Amino acid sequence: MATGLLGALRRRGLTVSPHKVGPDYIDPGYHGLAAGRPGRNLDPWLVGAERVAPLLRHGASVPTPADVAVIEGVMGLHDGAVGRRGYASTAHVATLVDAPVLLVLDTTAQGRSAAALVLGMRAFDERVRVGGVILNRVGSPRHETLLRDALAEVGVPVLGAVSRSVEVAAPSRHLGLVPVAERAPESLAVVAALADLVAATVDLDAVLDLARSAPPLTVPAWDPVAAVGGQGSTAAVGGPAGTAAVGGPAGTAAVGGPAGVTAVGGPARTGGPTVAVAAGAAFTFSYAETAELLAAAGATVAPFDPLRDPGLPAGTRAVVIGGGFPEAHADALAGNAALRAELAAFDGPVVAECAGLLYLGRSLDGAPMCGRLDLTARMTGRLTLGYREAVAAADSPVTRAGERVRGHEFHRTVTDPGHGDTPAWRFDGAAHGFVDGRVHASYLHVHWAGQPHAARRLVQACR
Repeated sequence: MATGLLGALRRRGLTVSPHKVGPDYIDPGYHGLAAGRPGRNLDPWLVGAERVAPLLRHGASVPTPADVAVIEGVMGLHDGAVGRRGYASTAHVATLVDAPVLLVLDTTAQGRSAAALVLGMRAFDERVRVGGVILNRVGSPRHETLLRDALAEVGVPVLGAVSRSVEVAAPSRHLGLVPVAERAPESLAVVAALADLVAATVDLDAVLDLARSAPPLTVPAWDPVAAVGGQGSTAAVGGPAGTAAVGGPAGTAAVGGPAGVTAVGGPARTGGPTVAVAAGAAFTFSYAETAELLAAAGATVAPFDPLRDPGLPAGTRAVVIGGGFPEAHADALAGNAALRAELAAFDGPVVAECAGLLYLGRSLDGAPMCGRLDLTARMTGRLTLGYREAVAAADSPVTRAGERVRGHEFHRTVTDPGHGDTPAWRFDGAAHGFVDGRVHASYLHVHWAGQPHAARRLVQACR
């Protein structure tokens, strides 16, 4: 529903800024296709609650000021970090950016009880303003009438009613939806179908009115140059960036208002040390702010595709290999022997998260990888998922021993051994990851907007 709303609003000629509550990398890829600009995450756990509204303003300003922002929720409206009373939930983010919430209600096998569920959502936390409901997966016209009548009893407006549709289905596998980079033509078709569906079934004028009901965001926009302590140029841009969030029992939220947006930080600088960042179908997990912070710290950011590129970009001084699905592309990665050999011999700083960790090992499910780290990796049937509070176990190109960070894990693989003689992190009473020379590698995903010194240190290490 969030992706369809982004696409439908864009078709109206609006500039739409896409955002996602939580750490997920895959949904923002679909958002980016629908909106035509990068999908960005808003996660209080990873970046700190104080940075959520500034990051929203930044995302709604880059590359151009947005007319409306749509924030997709995570899980249910009040589901956040376990044991933290809703911290990092959709409801929490909606309060941080003062956004009304548009509940997306799965109405399968529900009748009048749907009104009681919505009433409970509205009453559970009085700080959260439920501004309307979209009825999802409605079974028939009669079912829709029953639901609308019930919600009218509790005074909650229905802004749309969507029937089941096979055209908007996207395939999933062991960690969720298949990323758009792996099925670009099909993903474009699904996003177009979602926009068609939402345009035909949702009152977009009412959604925009709901977004405009939010007060202006008055906090300064997040600035990557200031975050890394650099001296960058500044560019002030303004616009009527109303914001919409979509959330609910299975959540999305709407923020809005006449918030003029100020983007600080100029164009990316060039001429600094080249930091190669893995991209392509096997390594799709990256937050947009990572490249922005590296550029703000003075680096020239150069993407490379380990599936296709025979070597690192010319002049590479450091390498960042984020998350993704190397297990789905193990044979193709193994086939690029020239790049694997170059990475094995590369003597600059290397930072690897999750998929990057697997790629740097000796093998993945028996397929040869880079051999830079003395480990093997394999798929399992067990999902490791959750937020983590970690302490850096050693100095590295991006950490100092003893520093505390917040991150998340999301994988079904294991490595043997599970950590090196010098681990990268300690959390949950155990050692995790590897620091080996100038390599820092682990399963832990960290959002660098919450740890901007990582970008600064990596660029300094290049020099």
